[in-house]
Amino acid sequence: MFRLPSGVLFSQIVATSRDVGATRSRKVKVGALREALTQLEPAEVEPVVAWLSGELRQGRIGIGWRTIADIPATPADVPSVTVSELDGTVTAVAGISGSGSAARRRELLADLFARTTADERDFLLRLLTGDLRQGALEGVMTDAIAAAADLPVEPVRRAFMLSGRLPATAVAAFDGGVDALTAFRLEVGRPVRPMLASPAESLTDAWTELGGDVSVEYKLDGARIQVHRNGDEVRIFTRTLREITGSVPELVELVAGLPCTSAVFDGETLALTDSGRPRPFQETMSRFGAESARDLLLHPYFFDCLHLDGVDLLDAPLEQRLDALERVAPQHRIPGLIRPDSDGAATHFDDALAAGHEGVMVKSLTAPYAAGRRGRAWQKVKPEHTLDLVVLGAEWGYGRRTGYLSNLHLGARDPDGGEPIMVGKTFKGLTDALLQWQTDEFPRHERSRDDHTVYLHPDLVVEIELDGVQVSTRYPGGLALRFARVLRYRPDKTAADADTIDAVRALLPR
Repeated sequence: MFRLPSGVLFSQIVATSRDVGATRSRKVKVGALREALTQLEPAEVEPVVAWLSGELRQGRIGIGWRTIADIPATPADVPSVTVSELDGTVTAVAGISGSGSAARRRELLADLFARTTADERDFLLRLLTGDLRQGALEGVMTDAIAAAADLPVEPVRRAFMLSGRLPATAVAAFDGGVDALTAFRLEVGRPVRPMLASPAESLTDAWTELGGDVSVEYKLDGARIQVHRNGDEVRIFTRTLREITGSVPELVELVAGLPCTSAVFDGETLALTDSGRPRPFQETMSRFGAESARDLLLHPYFFDCLHLDGVDLLDAPLEQRLDALERVAPQHRIPGLIRPDSDGAATHFDDALAAGHEGVMVKSLTAPYAAGRRGRAWQKVKPEHTLDLVVLGAEWGYGRRTGYLSNLHLGARDPDGGEPIMVGKTFKGLTDALLQWQTDEFPRHERSRDDHTVYLHPDLVVEIELDGVQVSTRYPGGLALRFARVLRYRPDKTAADADTIDAVRALLPR
């Protein structure tokens, strides 16, 4: 006799994901996610929040396309797999190891696939292989968790910033409310999401907007690092919270020698020439993928201190955090001025450029560290406008570029979690080496193609220099980039780190 499945059906989660991905409206996304979350049993919250955020609760489990793409299975006609059953199967698959493990994994997955509908299997394939892209990005999901738990959004947002784990944040919100969320603390050894800066129209604008009560620091052409020390243990993470401790022993040794017991620093690292000028960004980044140290040494430049000797400083104003940094690592501070007048700020900007750096950062001395947020408390000033944009596709070249993928389609991030929004094209700035790299690399990210263009999944971020932005009906964003040219690709960034359409609009002439 047919029995009704116990618990929420997996098909309901798939339908929610489809609805969220089909709209650009943040309100509609949050509403759809909230409705789905309110129907869950307590044990279902963690896996569902992870799935709708494009991840497995168990993390990467070693399943790739080769393992599952050719598993024979006729799609089921009627949904029957529940959330709990699917999560249990994934846990079982993740726990299989040793001789014959591949066959046992395939056996479990084949049984699961035989019970899934076509839509469920498509979602599951992309989820298992890390290729699930949809509109439920972190900001939208955070709002949905707060709405479903009937809580203010700020405690949810803060708990996520400190834990770095949305599923755990959701469980705390549903189980214990605000009290459980406020129990999350900065934990030395566990990275927090970095505070981000917004582009400024000019140095004068940034200095004026923040009232002159600012720090003006060099903006280095390096790689972002977050450094944690707890006693004798030092751990170092990238902007995306990937640990690189093993490949940067010179940084580990330096931090281990600082006069403190526990600390969390935010900063940049870069390689220098013998004359002390910064080496190209790509040379610094080459160390991050290394298994061990190479001859090229990295130098740290810290600009923030989030914790020092048992005291959390996230909520302290920047001025207090800089005082802490000065006490423990003055020789490794990034060059900066406190409360300069407008002439002093301009001179510091010129000095930064003369030293081979990108420009300056103008930061409010009264602002706390807003982990994971991009706001106006930190503003970056460069002599030319630059944007980090997502590569949406590339057109086949002609003339001397025949046979190469050349003209790039560029998109800005939708802050409400939708697909990137196209704002322009460019082939300027592409060297022969970049043309060859694009032609080799882009097919690995291919979504589809026609006779002229290869369209890509939104995986790759490129830094674009431009003279400005103008209103245009040519592209979906209603904007067009003026004289855009490629500076470099940003392997240290994901699409979630790209500039938003709002940041592009902010460059429109006033």
